[in-house]
Amino acid sequence: MKALLLIDLQNDFLEGGSLAVPKGNEVIPIVNQIQSRFDLIVATQDWHPANHKSFASNHKGRMVFEKIDLNGLEQVLWPDHCIQGTVGAELSDQLDARPIEVIFRKGVDPDIDSYSGFYDNGHRRSTGMAGYLRDKGVTALYVAGLAADYCVYYSVLDAIAEGFDTYLIENATRAISDEGFQLAKKEIIKRSGTIVSVL
Repeated sequence: MKALLLIDLQNDFLEGGSLAVPKGNEVIPIVNQIQSRFDLIVATQDWHPANHKSFASNHKGRMVFEKIDLNGLEQVLWPDHCIQGTVGAELSDQLDARPIEVIFRKGVDPDIDSYSGFYDNGHRRSTGMAGYLRDKGVTALYVAGLAADYCVYYSVLDAIAEGFDTYLIENATRAISDEGFQLAKKEIIKRSGTIVSVL
C-alpha cells in the first residue's frame, strides 16, 4: 500500500505565521492535487504547550535561533509557534483535509522537541505512527510538507529506519534554509531514501 504523509501544514509555518517557511504556501495546491493518488493519507501537527522549552521566550536572555543544550540534545530556540489550541496550530484552511485519515500530534512534551512525526528528538517516545502504518499494510511512504530541512527531513529518516520504502516529494516541500535542504537530500539518498517530484 502507498501512503502520503503530510508534515505540519499549519498556519504558523505559512505566510504570516510566527515561524513562516519561505514560499511554504506553494506546497498546498500540489498536495491537494496529488492526494487522490494514494491509498492512505496521514498528517502530523506540531502541538506545543505554551511552556515548551524549544521556545526562546522560555529562556531568559536567549535569542531566537540561538542553539542551547536541552537535556543532552542540541536545541534551536524557535519563536513561539503551534501552541495548543491557537489558530497558528491549526491546519491551513487551504489544505483539503477531508482525505486525511488520522493526525499524529507531536512536540507535546515541554522538555523535548519533536521534529519527526515518528519520535521525539531523543527517540525516547514514539507517536505510534510506524505501527499504525504497518497495521494498515503500508510499504511505500511519500512525504511532503514543512519544513524540508527539519520536520520533513527527520520524518523521512525515521521512515527509512522503520523499514518503509521512503520517498521525499521535493516539489511538495519547502525549506527554512536551502543550504540545509541540500545537505538533507544528500543524507536521505545516502540512507537509501528516494527524492521524487510530482506533476
